[in-house]
Amino acid sequence: MASYSNLLSPKKSLNLLLICTVLAVALPAEALLSCSTVFSSLEGCATYIVLGGRPVPPECCSGLKSLISTAKTIPNRKSFCSCIKGVAYSATPEELARAAGLSRRCHARVPFKISPDVDCSKVK
Repeated sequence: MASYSNLLSPKKSLNLLLICTVLAVALPAEALLSCSTVFSSLEGCATYIVLGGRPVPPECCSGLKSLISTAKTIPNRKSFCSCIKGVAYSATPEELARAAGLSRRCHARVPFKISPDVDCSKVK
């Protein structure tokens, strides 16, 4: 029967460390949230943002909350921000105001300011 000292010998420990390192490098990094995913999640918000009206459609809030929960990592939140910033340039002031108000109306914390001036590199 093998003793515990043989299980953790320096050579075996080094081999285990090497295997773990190779696996960590070989495994694909988490994919960034794509703009198509962001926009499809927020599809239920489009009519409200463009035309206004009350109340905010339930599918808008559920899509926003789902997107926020999907964007768990900093790179994904930055990607989410960049997608929104990209379309914010072409939005009217009224559309920007409605989009920015979704966080409050949907009781969901968007992790950045919805604005064409937001610095997505600072999103945490």
